[in-house]
Amino acid sequence: MKIETQLEKIASFQHLDLLANQIVEGFISGMHKSPFHGFSAEFAEHKLYNLGESTRYIDWKLYAKTDRLFTKRFEEETNLRCHIIVDNSSSMHYPKLESTQNFYENKIGFSVLASAVLMNLLKKQRDAVGLSVFSDQYDYYAPEKGSDRHHRMVLHVLEDLLKQPKVKKTTNTISFLHQIAEKIHRRSMIILFTDMFQHEDEEALFNALQHLRHNKHKVVLFHVIDDKTELHFDFDTTPRKFVDVETGEEVALFAENIQEAYEKEAESYFKKLSLACAQNRIKYVPVDVRESFEKILLAYLAEKQNFG
Repeated sequence: MKIETQLEKIASFQHLDLLANQIVEGFISGMHKSPFHGFSAEFAEHKLYNLGESTRYIDWKLYAKTDRLFTKRFEEETNLRCHIIVDNSSSMHYPKLESTQNFYENKIGFSVLASAVLMNLLKKQRDAVGLSVFSDQYDYYAPEKGSDRHHRMVLHVLEDLLKQPKVKKTTNTISFLHQIAEKIHRRSMIILFTDMFQHEDEEALFNALQHLRHNKHKVVLFHVIDDKTELHFDFDTTPRKFVDVETGEEVALFAENIQEAYEKEAESYFKKLSLACAQNRIKYVPVDVRESFEKILLAYLAEKQNFG
């Protein structure tokens, strides 16, 4: 079942964990479309066989069912530590949602649900998760743990991000990324959800991202945007007043008059960001709030497969 269909089906659910679980279950049931074919009930107990590994622990019964090679995974191999970072600055609360829209149709709602989806997957695989949230201050930090109580606590924090008033919040992303990097001591996978709109000093920003890789952490940057308006500046032809959600600064203009120049600048910055991440061995994944969560799940699983 496509995840888009899943989202339509479960739109009436209010609880974040239920939404996340439904998305993950739908994704797992559709794994025949991915490199993880046949990996459902056995999902938490096996890993894909890599060429050159010992064949001693290959599960031949699972091979007969799936026509793919998996090795049995032992308890100590499941102890991945994952730290999720969510940017909660005011720009992440764009676009403004109408009463008929779902909470995950803006950047903060999308990031919250994506985080909950990854947490659900981590829980199924008995892995530990931690959380950091920053806006105009370092709002929240929880170290990586795997208990049910910890899982519920982190979900509650994520839910609260959806309830907070959308006050103007600027942020010093660079400073907070350095602080977070200093807190994570044991080797972990670090997943960052941000729109990357705080880039006055690009070199300093890339240095902060590189700092996240200290202690051999693996870093995945999910660059969350509303592709239609924030990359392509696709608005109608009526005059509009554009307001900076972090500073309150206003400017009135016809979008079509600057669309071409804006799009060129945006694409240049995104390409520069992608290149800098590649040079620093950071997985860069642009995600559109209008898309499903399949891209996020596949990127996470691919990176986890290489986390050794």
